[in-house]
Amino acid sequence: MANNEIRFLNPPTVEVKKKKYCRFKKAHIKYVDYKDAEFLKRFLNEQGKILPRRITGTSLKFQRKTAQAIKRARHLALLPYVTDLLK
Repeated sequence: MANNEIRFLNPPTVEVKKKKYCRFKKAHIKYVDYKDAEFLKRFLNEQGKILPRRITGTSLKFQRKTAQAIKRARHLALLPYVTDLLK
């Protein structure tokens, strides 16, 4: 092999990532209700930790409101602080 070409049996696949979007802006939600525990569970992982923006795609404004709502729901025992398996 005189030339330095790399040949593949199958062409390399390029993964196309979906564009993340803020579900609050898309649904025109202005207020994050701390009493809606089922909705807030979408922003928690299995251990009960708040998921970061880079995973959920939430905008900064609504990430702050969501975090505050989750903390209020935890204080009122609507959501657990820690758990083994939440979902």
